Amino acid sequence: MKLHIGQHIIRRWNPDDAEALVKYADNPKIAINLRDGFPSPYTMNDAVEFLSIVTASKPATIFAIATRSEAIGGIGLTIEKDVHRLTAELGYWLAEAYWGNGIMTSAVMAITDMAFEQFGLNRVYAEPYISNHASARVLEKAGFQLEGRLRANVIKNGQVLDQLLYSKVKKGITS
Repeated sequence: MKLHIGQHIIRRWNPDDAEALVKYADNPKIAINLRDGFPSPYTMNDAVEFLSIVTASKPATIFAIATRSEAIGGIGLTIEKDVHRLTAELGYWLAEAYWGNGIMTSAVMAITDMAFEQFGLNRVYAEPYISNHASARVLEKAGFQLEGRLRANVIKNGQVLDQLLYSKVKKGITS
């Protein structure tokens, strides 16, 4: 799978991405906005472990955002189960050097369209922390709607935070 987003692509992760992954993911400004499962500091061992899991997963739901030469971020879906089986949570991050260029908005739009088409999903949602204004803006520009505020929903670095709930529903789906 390869999706073109301007001069960048969304593609499967591969073992050769370990060096770039450590280079860009080892950034507290990225980790502060992600779940605790995203290590900080981000070591080579973390990269190797992550890549061994995602390269073996079928179907692939976690992808690299890349230039022609290296991975510069990640984007993925967690497909829910049971009565939520037509819904997926979206997560993403991008190397700081590439922030503010519209790359993530394009990636979110592309992966959401792919989720609707390839996985037959009806709804994709994301839950950025209330302090992550850039992520909220990305979601809004990608056509996601704010559904609400999840009060005192997470604890990150010892601080209780609210989250925002954004979603995008497949065209033609009504409740």
